[in-house]
Amino acid sequence: MLNHQLIHPRINEILGRGGHHSQILIADGNYPASAKKGPNAEVVCLNLSPGCVTVKQVLRAILSAVPIHLVNTMGIPVDDDYSQATEPPVWNEFRQVLKEANMNVELVPISKWDFYKQVQSPDHILTVQTGDQALWANVLLTMGCRIS
Repeated sequence: MLNHQLIHPRINEILGRGGHHSQILIADGNYPASAKKGPNAEVVCLNLSPGCVTVKQVLRAILSAVPIHLVNTMGIPVDDDYSQATEPPVWNEFRQVLKEANMNVELVPISKWDFYKQVQSPDHILTVQTGDQALWANVLLTMGCRIS
């Protein structure tokens, strides 16, 4: 019996093979998951319908299962049509999930094009494609070390 909130068998299997520095992308519904991924990454589609499931829900489940030491979001280029005067509201939701999980990590944006390059790394092991419709809701997690 699992002792955490993540019960998806395939996701658990992939995470179990990961290790320190392995990367997990939780992608929103707009992310090109089949094209922008690392050579070792598997894609698990949880995009049942628009808005279901959300990145926030997947983030909460994954944080319960594996140690994370770095959390990046896809930063918005200033010349992008979707650029806003402030950061996307969903980022504060992610910070709240991190706080609830007692994670002492910052949410660090990476510029959009650098984010794509980072995701194409051999360290990228998993993309979880969601149906989240929030703009700029992509989160890249880097696994840490288990301490116990």
